[in-house]
Amino acid sequence: MEKKDNKSLEEKLSNLAYMLEKAQIREYVSLLENPKKLIYVNFLAGVARGLGMAVGFTLLGALALYLLQKVVLLNLPLISDFIADIVRMVREQSY
Repeated sequence: MEKKDNKSLEEKLSNLAYMLEKAQIREYVSLLENPKKLIYVNFLAGVARGLGMAVGFTLLGALALYLLQKVVLLNLPLISDFIADIVRMVREQSY
């Protein structure tokens, strides 16, 4: 009976070791132990996040202006005048 318990315990430990290796705990701990590397990785992540937001906002803004210009061409009574004013203000600010 004791051999079964030992074998079961060995299998569980082996499974646990495999799962920890798969989770890459070693790399994470080594990163936490090296503050310079941690700061560098976080800095790069922040730069990438900021650049992504800037590019995304620019593309969405350009798409919104394009769609607003198309709505103005439809000559809807109240909406067209309002949107035309907005587009005019944006163009004046960009030049």
